[in-house]
Amino acid sequence: MAYPLQLGFQDATSPIMEELLHFHDHTLMIMFLISTLVLYIISLMLSTKLTHTSTMDAQEVETVWTILPAIILILIALPSLRILYMMDEINNPLLTVKAMGHQWYWSYEYTDYEDLNFDSYMVPTSDLKPGELRLLEVDNRVVLPMEMSIRMLISSEDVLHSWTVPSLGLKTDAIPGRLNQATLTSSRPGLYYGQCSEICGSNHSFMPIVLELVPLKHFEDWSTSML
Repeated sequence: MAYPLQLGFQDATSPIMEELLHFHDHTLMIMFLISTLVLYIISLMLSTKLTHTSTMDAQEVETVWTILPAIILILIALPSLRILYMMDEINNPLLTVKAMGHQWYWSYEYTDYEDLNFDSYMVPTSDLKPGELRLLEVDNRVVLPMEMSIRMLISSEDVLHSWTVPSLGLKTDAIPGRLNQATLTSSRPGLYYGQCSEICGSNHSFMPIVLELVPLKHFEDWSTSML
């Protein structure tokens, strides 16, 4: 959950999000080193009138400043491709949940159960209970088991939406007539909030997502009570 004036990412809850945070730090360090080197060279050029003529015409220098950026790009591209393939990989999901976007609410269907589906609307500000978050709380939370591979099938019935939960590293477009899928795995229990991240109309800001990750036994009790 984000907090006021937060500058960084939310705490990672899934292995994918942890990898994304590591990749972000890795790339940011490379950018910091490049920026420092460029700033140092500019300051030298502005602070001295001396010019090394043999260096300005040296072919070795041109070779270095051609090969070095290529190596840096490879150091960024290889971890990025690895994470992209990890995000698309789905190995034997133990549960499948279908999320459908509407103007302006979400509906969920647990496809492994015969009749387990519901709509999820934002709770109006006037109906909030103490401790609940404005514009983020819903009347029906998506309850899922933790430490299990879950497949999310995401689509829309009207316009473009985007099903996004930052702490899990999930952001998948909901497109009418198309079924996108994503993998969801949580390493610890808790409440995780998200919102629609695609401008979808006048009430785009009022499509929150709340996932409640619980141990398997509690999920089985909940699913039994909903049937």
